[in-house]
Amino acid sequence: MSSWMQTRQTKYAAYATVYIIVILAVLAAANFLANRYNKSYDATANKRYSLSDQTKKVVGELKQDVTISYFDRAGGGMQNGKDLLDRYQILSPKVHVQYVDLLKNPTLARAENVTREGEAVISVGARREDAKTFDEEGVTGALIRALKGGEREVCVVSGHGEHRLDDSSQTGDGFSGFQTIVQKDNYKVQSINLQQKAEVPADCTVLVVAGPTGDYIQPEVDAIKKYVESGGRALFLLDPPLQIGRKPIGENATLTGLLESWGVTADKDLLLDESAASQLLGGGPTAPVILQYDSHPIVNDLTNVSTAFPLSRSLETKNTDKTTNAKLFSTSTDSFATSNLASAEIRIDPNKDKHGPFTLAVAGTYTGAKPSDSGRYVVVGNSAWASNQALGFSGNRNLLLNMINWLSSDEDLISIRPVQPEDRRITLNRQQFAILRSVSQFVLPLFVIAIGLMVFLKRR
Repeated sequence: MSSWMQTRQTKYAAYATVYIIVILAVLAAANFLANRYNKSYDATANKRYSLSDQTKKVVGELKQDVTISYFDRAGGGMQNGKDLLDRYQILSPKVHVQYVDLLKNPTLARAENVTREGEAVISVGARREDAKTFDEEGVTGALIRALKGGEREVCVVSGHGEHRLDDSSQTGDGFSGFQTIVQKDNYKVQSINLQQKAEVPADCTVLVVAGPTGDYIQPEVDAIKKYVESGGRALFLLDPPLQIGRKPIGENATLTGLLESWGVTADKDLLLDESAASQLLGGGPTAPVILQYDSHPIVNDLTNVSTAFPLSRSLETKNTDKTTNAKLFSTSTDSFATSNLASAEIRIDPNKDKHGPFTLAVAGTYTGAKPSDSGRYVVVGNSAWASNQALGFSGNRNLLLNMINWLSSDEDLISIRPVQPEDRRITLNRQQFAILRSVSQFVLPLFVIAIGLMVFLKRR
């Protein structure tokens, strides 16, 4: 017996058995951990296959079950749906995804009013929302609407030369991009004219005053005052009263007077920033670039994210017996404020111009008689930063949506939004394409054949 135990074959069999047991144990443990802890790593440069911080926050804090139904045909379309929705399931056990084959279950698709391939329906209890687009923005947006119970309303004031929502020009005047991204964040957007009726509609969640060039009359300002002091929310984007060009900007004393009564003074100046950041990012002295922010829910998530504000004015702030104001961000110490608003030639005079830093944005709350009467407002000494021309700059888009979310008391949605996929295509001219084609079709195959012949002849 002992001799059999010591034979070479027995030892090899024992070693093989141990190896097999160890390998099976490792595979079993790996499968158990993979099933219990579903983790992935996105190695792409632009994190193309990662969900945004906003989605992680919304899904990670779910308190109730959510069902996402995806409708498509079996094959590539269904696989594309799984690629996105599986990432939602990883974030929370509250998310349940069902994939519906349109050919096998046409009645279910009809019951959900699904009319085309690649649609997703989000259900939270009895509430149901369709994803407007099947991407992260569309799915997360529908989830937010289902959780919040529908869309909210953003009312943009018109009638005094404000930015127009129907202007799609890529200039400082175009404001169609504002409407697009706010709608994607699950707000309805409408234009209102307080001259026709000096009353803010009751369904307005947030009122926006976007860069008026003309002066508001007292009844309009009274309507805004009543709205905010009764618990309303307002965003004021006020440009410096420049007296150059074909459209000079009025001082708007009635509107700025209202803000001053709340403790926010809009100075009649133009900010010039000569910091290295402004020069490096191409903004120039008339477009201050912000890299550092104060502590506030609106800007806490913008660490290491830059924002730009072309043609801005400074703000001064203090608290009153009814209001509490907080600075959001300021210009650099290399900034100046000039009061020469009638000259197209911009020159910094260190001996005359005030030296920075200067406050550029303020968030405030108005304390009413009841908790429900507490209003909120944000004042920015510039409106062009939210226009089509500048909205795509670095963090401008996120800053705008953060302001809207804070004003509408949706602080849980304040975060960095999904990043648009980066176009990483390689553009080749005709000569480069010819070289690439010759190398791939002829040079490389001939090189492989030559190596093969050399090996064959050497062996012979």
